Amino acid sequence: MQIVTDSGMDLALEQKEGLSFHMVPLSIHLDGKSYGAELSPSEFYQLLANTESLPTTSQPPAGEFAALYRKLAAEDPDILSVHISSGLSGTIDSARAGAAMVPEANVAIVDTKTLSGAEGWQVEMAVRAAKAGWPKQKIVELLERTRAVTDTLYTLSDLKYLIHGGRISHIQGLVASVLDIKPVIGVAHANGKYVQRGRARAFKRAVKMISDLITKQYPVGSALRAQIMHAANPEGAEMLFEHIDKLFKCTWLPTGPIAPVLGAHTGPSLVGVAFAPQEAFADLPWIS
Repeated sequence: MQIVTDSGMDLALEQKEGLSFHMVPLSIHLDGKSYGAELSPSEFYQLLANTESLPTTSQPPAGEFAALYRKLAAEDPDILSVHISSGLSGTIDSARAGAAMVPEANVAIVDTKTLSGAEGWQVEMAVRAAKAGWPKQKIVELLERTRAVTDTLYTLSDLKYLIHGGRISHIQGLVASVLDIKPVIGVAHANGKYVQRGRARAFKRAVKMISDLITKQYPVGSALRAQIMHAANPEGAEMLFEHIDKLFKCTWLPTGPIAPVLGAHTGPSLVGVAFAPQEAFADLPWIS
């Protein structure tokens, strides 16, 4: 079985070791140029720092998925394609259309209903379960179970990128900008769309609010699997880590930058965390 995903997911370099999967990139458009998977996070945020323009993104065309599925089917027709939330991107529609063009491929498409590190968790589990010989349906059920217990929370100090990208209400975003309010945003399990979970007057307070919100889901001292992600804000990431680490017994995955195609909609200030109860992964020997 072969695993396909997209560039809306994040895995730190340490997590990618020993993993074999295929990626179809979304595109970033900035200052008249288009970029794909070749653009590293550091390169992208340097581009943002040197321009007044705001980036846009586009989903991969169906033909790119079809070409990859066709190539993979020549080796192994059994394919699991795991993608960014349909509530935030049309990428999964392109994947479905691409799969329809390749009848010789047996493609199962999974809507992770999330993005970034939380999507990466599902991709990693799919790859490791496939390597362990799990059948496709059992892997799909594992990803559904993982999605049900995993949450993402993030905040950012500059809302102009979210507003420009249409990911939040323009009216709400503009009011928040005027009032200098920093939102705490989550991803709804039901539809995979952004939902405001709180707001604060200052970025540091919003970062602390993330840890406070987690205490409303899990008692202080709970064992959690967690991963900090950030755009180009290592100081904010460290601040968030410290808030969470002193409250919970965490199994920490490596901190890493979010993908450029996500940073295009958030800007460089974003910090966030993916988290879930550690006990949910107790029966998976290959997962820490």
